[in-house]
Amino acid sequence: MTGSLFKGNFWSSDILSSIGYDNIIQHLNNGRKNCKEFEDFLKERAAIEEKYGKDLLSLSRKKPCGQSEINTLKRALEVFKQQVDSVAQCHIQLAQTLREEARKMEEFREKQKLQRKKTELVMDAVHKQKSIQFKKTMDAKKNYEQKCRDKDEAEQAVNRSANLVNPKQQEKLFVKLATSKTAVEDSDKAYLQHVNALEKVREEWQCEHIKACEVFEAQECERINFFRNALWLHMNQLSQQCVRSDEMYEKVRKSLEMCSIEKDIEYFVNQRKTGQTPPAPIMYENFYSPQKNAVPPGKATGPNLARRGPLPTPKSLPEDPDYTLIGDYSLLYQ
Repeated sequence: MTGSLFKGNFWSSDILSSIGYDNIIQHLNNGRKNCKEFEDFLKERAAIEEKYGKDLLSLSRKKPCGQSEINTLKRALEVFKQQVDSVAQCHIQLAQTLREEARKMEEFREKQKLQRKKTELVMDAVHKQKSIQFKKTMDAKKNYEQKCRDKDEAEQAVNRSANLVNPKQQEKLFVKLATSKTAVEDSDKAYLQHVNALEKVREEWQCEHIKACEVFEAQECERINFFRNALWLHMNQLSQQCVRSDEMYEKVRKSLEMCSIEKDIEYFVNQRKTGQTPPAPIMYENFYSPQKNAVPPGKATGPNLARRGPLPTPKSLPEDPDYTLIGDYSLLYQ
């Protein structure tokens, strides 16, 4: 990567302008803000993962799920609950990992902030020094230009008074001209000194600006690399979480493959069987006759009640007018 991208592209023709430096600082501030946003994202994601893990753990341990199931399906459900518990633990561990990554991002961000602070303090000082010296130089220039104008006016006044016969007036004009020339020489020297001083300050500022650009460019490269790696690692962590969860779910699938419908049915029969002989058919019984009459298959007459005995012999004599015999039955006349 070219190392002169920052130091070769953030200048201004105006010696007092700091637009290039300001643009770099603004970009670095945005980068630091982006790191803070990702840091906060990791913290919030960690809180979500932790809550999900704890809720899933509570669900796995407290909520019944086929607790009265038997045999091979029961064992499969036990594996299922165990693996859900493991998945919950993994999410809680992921939350801890994300918090650790957020802490690393915060440390990196603060480290770069401290590194930048040193460079920014130097740049603030040279910017201030450059502005002060530039103002001094411009003031010296104005003073020098004014002294030059004063000298020119004095020379013109001497030239205009060449034909005057008053020697005192001429003497005054010559004294003023000499004084203005001296003032011009002094202001010229002062102006030149300020220009030279400004040049030294400008060179120092330019040198520090180049150094700052190199530091800031290196920091930005480091930040992009760190941010990129952090995001890459975050994706790997999420992928690993999915892989681990799938491995746990695979154990549940394997346990379900071992579940045998026939074995569970047989197990239930052996544990809870009550007998192998069905009840006998219930026979029809005539209320008045002891003779048993078979009931057509599939039809039951009711509960198996005790049979009635033979009808009692009437105590009245056969010739009693209250009775009339018909066959084996007696009818009572009222």
